Amino acid sequence: MIELAFILLYGIRLVLQMSIMKTRFRGFYPVIVDVETGGFNAKTDALLEVAAVTVKFDERGTLILDKEIHYNVDPFEGANIEAAALEFTGIDPTNPLRYAVDESTALRGLFSEIRKGQKEAECQRSVLVGHNANFDAAFINEAASRIEAKRNPFHPFTNFDTATLSALALGHTVLAKACELAKIKFDNNEAHSALYDARKTAELFCHIVNRWKKLGGWPLGD
Repeated sequence: MIELAFILLYGIRLVLQMSIMKTRFRGFYPVIVDVETGGFNAKTDALLEVAAVTVKFDERGTLILDKEIHYNVDPFEGANIEAAALEFTGIDPTNPLRYAVDESTALRGLFSEIRKGQKEAECQRSVLVGHNANFDAAFINEAASRIEAKRNPFHPFTNFDTATLSALALGHTVLAKACELAKIKFDNNEAHSALYDARKTAELFCHIVNRWKKLGGWPLGD
């Protein structure tokens, strides 16, 4: 009986968590993404690293981090790589210890995991969340076009930008400073790694969503 009660309770909590996610963001499943690249031009410059962090609501209705996905990526054939970009990120594309994969492997693996989470959350579409999200979305969409991905889970033009949300909620747009103001630990020595930046952006996004709830902004009043 105890085991059955536990299973039922777990099931109820899971249903409530899914119900909140599919209604909170208009059926969108938010996925926090960060990329490291060989420059600023998504059409010509290499995608070198991609990371994503998914989120979920716990039994108290608090948005928390869920799963992490990360790939080091080999530059596509003919890709441009700016020396200044490598100096900024510290990435050596030729280092075999990166265990990099091609764009097709990285993007198809990323999209597959995101679609699973989207389905479990009973959402209709994923939405890319990023700090200055248009930059990350441009590189993801260009890579998806190069590999002719037919099942890109992300909405084609809607993104959630934590730089904008941070300006509203915290009065600052720089990721490190916004995290500091939100009392989120941020190590500048770890920054410019796609996984680290995606994780910190996810923490910041959760902080803003949860703070809005605590201030009475959600659920919507009459």
